[in-house]
Amino acid sequence: MLQNIEPKEVWKHFEALNAVPRPSKKEERVIQFMLDFGHGLGLETLKDDAGNVVIKKPATAGFENRKTVVLQSHLDMVHQKNEATVFDFETEGIKMYVDEDWVKAKGTTLGADNGLGVAAIMSVLSADDIEHPAIEALFTIDEETGMTGAKNLDPNILNGEILLNLDTEEDDEIGIGCAGGIDITATRFYIEESIPENTTAFKLIVKGLQGGHSGMDIIKGLGNANKLLTRFLLQFHNKCTMRLAGFVGGGLRNAIPREGHATFVVLNDDLVQLKSIFQELSDAIKAEYKGLEPNMDLQLNEAEIPNSVLSSDVQDMIIKALSTAHNGVYRMSPDIKGLVETSNNIAQVSIESGKIEILCLTRSSVESGKWDLAHNIESAFDLAGCKVQFSGDYPGWTPNPDSGILKVVDELYQKNFKEKANIAACHAGLECGILGSHYPEMDMVSFGPTILGAHSPDERASISSTRKFWRFLKDVLKNIPEKN
Repeated sequence: MLQNIEPKEVWKHFEALNAVPRPSKKEERVIQFMLDFGHGLGLETLKDDAGNVVIKKPATAGFENRKTVVLQSHLDMVHQKNEATVFDFETEGIKMYVDEDWVKAKGTTLGADNGLGVAAIMSVLSADDIEHPAIEALFTIDEETGMTGAKNLDPNILNGEILLNLDTEEDDEIGIGCAGGIDITATRFYIEESIPENTTAFKLIVKGLQGGHSGMDIIKGLGNANKLLTRFLLQFHNKCTMRLAGFVGGGLRNAIPREGHATFVVLNDDLVQLKSIFQELSDAIKAEYKGLEPNMDLQLNEAEIPNSVLSSDVQDMIIKALSTAHNGVYRMSPDIKGLVETSNNIAQVSIESGKIEILCLTRSSVESGKWDLAHNIESAFDLAGCKVQFSGDYPGWTPNPDSGILKVVDELYQKNFKEKANIAACHAGLECGILGSHYPEMDMVSFGPTILGAHSPDERASISSTRKFWRFLKDVLKNIPEKN
């Protein structure tokens, strides 16, 4: 599908990579794919105990005295699909197509995050006509669900002095910092109760939302299916005799939830009131999100009577906790204009078969701010009787405006494109902060091609931007400074 798109070498490798299933925490096949690739080129190829792959390529003639460069991208991808899409991420390769300037996937995430970075590095490794210093290509695992590859990287596997992370998603941006994050999991069990008499069952559905990256897109104020479902349930709970039977919404922690549904029963005497509340609140929500969520679909449909419901007290506590728990931007940076400092994504809610589980991802570029919001959310769910656990804690990447490689890359961008790059920190979680903890003297920046809708089935990669990125990457490699 992509064989005639320029730069052909990058799209060729991207297509080959996307034929390999590569969900986070199940990267065995893509790890072997990269090992086979490195060995096939006759290059030194290593795998550490965590599963990260390093492929080393000597400098081209005349570049032996330049600083060694680490080119870094992650192998795993976010797996999200539309509800109606039939697709098995563990056995099928991504089905792609071209739409004008965009490469897209058919009803699933594309994997351009961070597959285009991987493909660009593969192109450098396999090329015989690109001038570059000694290269250490680092392909990390499990970036999307814990960054465990970067956390457990062998601290002796690299010798490079400069790291180029290729995981930024706007082609006019040079990244010099990012947010840290922490996973929050709230759980509790409940005793299922029998269905009250004289009730009718309903299924409340929220779908058609944009979703997106819970770091990069959180500033947009997009709809969160879990919070919208909760908003309805709170009003039903307050104004009707309603008993909740189940709630399923969202998926991965780093994806803004696009769809979900809740099942409940209502006393027959309250049916008119229920439908009135639903219509009034639906109209209000659609008006609020008119410019953001044009495809929002809100439905209230009669359903089969469920097997059981939550007790009234558990229902009261959990709906109020979900309503109270913060979702979205918590604080903007007072120091960097336009940068989200701290946020939370209520990513997944599951209430069924006697168990409640709620997954969140809290991000912040300020460590104290991260823990402030995390404890805020912990308090809400603790009051609802949940056991709250923190996991997957990782540090942010502190900006270094005096970075030597930043100066080189910034000047080259202006020379190549006749405009100044946007030098910025981002609210996404890049691996640079973690990698810097292993190699504190390593100088690093991040850049990449334009990718929109990451972490959602609307993910798409710009063809023209990928050409720009590839040209820029080659020029950066050609201008790496000499060793001290």
